Amino acid sequence: MTTAQLSVGELLRDWRERRRRSQLEVAIAADVSARHLSFIETGRSGPSRTMIERLCEELEVPLRERNRLYLAAGFAPVYQERPLDDLGVARSAVEAVLTAHEPYPACAVDVRWDMVATNRPMELFLAPLPDALRQPRLNMLRATLHPDGLAAQVRNYTQWRAHVVGRIRRQLDRTAADGLVELLEDVEGYPAPPGAEVEAPAVTARDGALPVLPLLLRTSLGDLSFLYVLSVIGAPRDVTVDEIAVEAMFPADDATREALLAISHE
Repeated sequence: MTTAQLSVGELLRDWRERRRRSQLEVAIAADVSARHLSFIETGRSGPSRTMIERLCEELEVPLRERNRLYLAAGFAPVYQERPLDDLGVARSAVEAVLTAHEPYPACAVDVRWDMVATNRPMELFLAPLPDALRQPRLNMLRATLHPDGLAAQVRNYTQWRAHVVGRIRRQLDRTAADGLVELLEDVEGYPAPPGAEVEAPAVTARDGALPVLPLLLRTSLGDLSFLYVLSVIGAPRDVTVDEIAVEAMFPADDATREALLAISHE
């Protein structure tokens, strides 16, 4: 049975189990009796709009999935989904973050890591990618690990692939978003480039080992090393805004910093 065929009670139970929480725990936190929550999950009682929202808040259900819960209960969806270009101040905020991050690469992605906006340094790094990887939209994770993408340039491919697979699995568990299962299957099925089994080079900062796994790339500028920071817009009330994140890349060593500064002055 697909998610679209489940009742509102079944959907709520699925999200409660996805969050690994008991009926009693959720009932206490949402200020509802455990008996009433049990009745909702089994279909013996129908939840009100207010109850759906209260339970969704407690279970941190994404806005897209909340709309599905409302529909399953016989209510109209609550949250709009507009193109990024129509989001006014939210769009301006994303653009401001991307621009302010230059000369370092950054892009905005949706819940499946499909790119929706980018700054100039990121465009330069992605310019060599073939058109086939840009249809219908460029997916940042596919672009990094696909044999026709950046895979051959990733010096720590085995480590980075394991990291990416973990990210997708966590995103799937957190959001249940459409397309993530297919993305995971694609990434896990990509063949490793020649030499990927070789142990990745050690990466250290001035004061010792880096506390995070960097992305190590061979480029025309030399060997570069990147960390990333993920940013989201707070208190979203639109599905698009809820699903957008800005991935900002930072240099993990002095050579990378100097190379990025140099191309910014060209």
